[in-house]
Amino acid sequence: MKKILYILIGLMGLMGCSETVENARQESVLPQIYPDYLGVTVPVNIAPLCFNMADETALRIDAVITDSHGNSLHAQGDESADFDLDDWHALLAANPGDSLTVSVSAKYDDGWHTYQPFSVYVSPDSIDYGLCYRLIAPGYEVWSKMGIYERDLSSFDERPLIENTQFDGCVNCHSFNRGNPADMSLHIRGPHGATLLRKDYGPVTAYNTKTPETLGLCVYPYWHPSGRYIAYSTNTTRQLFHSADPNRIEVFDEASDLQVYDVEKNELLLSPLVKQDSVYETFPVFSADGRSLYFCAAQAQPEGSHQLDSIRYNLCRIDFDPATGTFGSTIDVIVDAAAQKKSVSFPRPSYDGRFLCYTLADYGQFSIWHHEADLYLLDLSGEGRIRPLTQANSPDTESFHNWSTNSRWLVLSSRRDDGLYTRPYFCHVDTNGVATKAFMLPQRNPRRFYRERFLSFNVPDFITGPTRFDSRQAVRAINDEQRKDFGVRP
Repeated sequence: MKKILYILIGLMGLMGCSETVENARQESVLPQIYPDYLGVTVPVNIAPLCFNMADETALRIDAVITDSHGNSLHAQGDESADFDLDDWHALLAANPGDSLTVSVSAKYDDGWHTYQPFSVYVSPDSIDYGLCYRLIAPGYEVWSKMGIYERDLSSFDERPLIENTQFDGCVNCHSFNRGNPADMSLHIRGPHGATLLRKDYGPVTAYNTKTPETLGLCVYPYWHPSGRYIAYSTNTTRQLFHSADPNRIEVFDEASDLQVYDVEKNELLLSPLVKQDSVYETFPVFSADGRSLYFCAAQAQPEGSHQLDSIRYNLCRIDFDPATGTFGSTIDVIVDAAAQKKSVSFPRPSYDGRFLCYTLADYGQFSIWHHEADLYLLDLSGEGRIRPLTQANSPDTESFHNWSTNSRWLVLSSRRDDGLYTRPYFCHVDTNGVATKAFMLPQRNPRRFYRERFLSFNVPDFITGPTRFDSRQAVRAINDEQRKDFGVRP
């Protein structure tokens, strides 16, 4: 019965097309499509991989997807191959752990051309409900319109959580507890600066996170798996333009420390080991079991020094006892990147405790403008093997990234598309740490979508369900002058 259904789906698609592919020239090469979906591995529940011909002189595009049982799905259009959402999901659901064959034809002034087919592997590992990200113009000193948005990964539905057109300021540093949108931290900068916290889908509370005992406001949040703690750094940063360096701009620390916030007791937990004037500590993340704190650390520069290419961060770790909220007595260097004249940023452990993914660049911690930045995977079991994510990396920037809750998918920020705008890509990582070719976040008409949206996707993070974020309540809290102060454990 199911096979008959798919045959009918394919026939209806073919009958609905306005043109028949006939007298086509048979090409001996694979099609050049945008985005490049050739040979990718996709989740069984991902949105349709609609695509354009990379050559913009094509007058029409035709695509047929078939499975090993003879079922097919067809799409044809002037600009893009736009597959029906329900039919796409039905085809993927019938083929987990198997490959689909995609045949592409394109019409040009001299007629139709049919290219060699390529495959798309359907992983039985599903991906989380959605993605949450900030959309922002890739500017420098000032901010324009921006917001935090959520996207349903099984469809093309996107909605704003909050936009700065509702208040005067900047939104950033959004974070969830292992993708659980019930627990959320959101940082607001500007004249109405605050950190918004929400627990268990409860009301949003606006906090002042600066205390007399700490360097500044809390940023770069990462939740403890218990939901009781949030690790933060506090950074005094500056930014400079490079006169000739293709990396354009550098954001760097003049001072930075770490602290952990106890949500239940409204107390910051401090340790002199991660609050040293001679060290820049940043990007704290809890281990999967919650008993360690990973972070990046670099030797502080002399005051007034702007030798930015000599600032290099190592990956470090300190014990953390969630029962008492206390830190360990020693700091371990896990990856000595400085010895390799490299620098680590954005450590992210997988939630199953097996791997830790990080960004490696030549120097500094603002890897988004470092075209040499790539992702590396540290195996946390056994001998701690490190490998580059060769299949997922590109010749251009890979920077921020995070894991799906089943620890099988990575979302990564990349500038491989045009070198200017950051866009989200996904890759599968198997239990041995082997990554697949990364694919771009699907869109209905991807070339038109990405060409007309002059915004970067910033800090993408998985969510397991809709955020149910009340923007009106949040805006009232932001515009209200009242702030709840963070306390500090004596």
